Amino acid sequence: MHESMVLSIFVEKSHCIVNTKDIGKIIKERRMSLKVNQFELAELAGVGINTLVAIERGQGNPKLSTLLAIVDTLGLQLDLIMKEE
Repeated sequence: MHESMVLSIFVEKSHCIVNTKDIGKIIKERRMSLKVNQFELAELAGVGINTLVAIERGQGNPKLSTLLAIVDTLGLQLDLIMKEE
């Protein structure tokens, strides 16, 4: 059975609203389910290990391109949704 996972980022007046704790948790859970360590994922996604660790901890303010690289490597989908006012 294939499980689809979607991460959503809400966009409001050109500002991204990202709950990095939730996204970090999903990234970490997916990485672990694939039995990939942080070093391997960082290398495969082309991001720094410190950046990946911070994202998984829900810290920092990652660039959208960084998140896209990580979620694509993990086979996840990232959706941008316009937030209603």
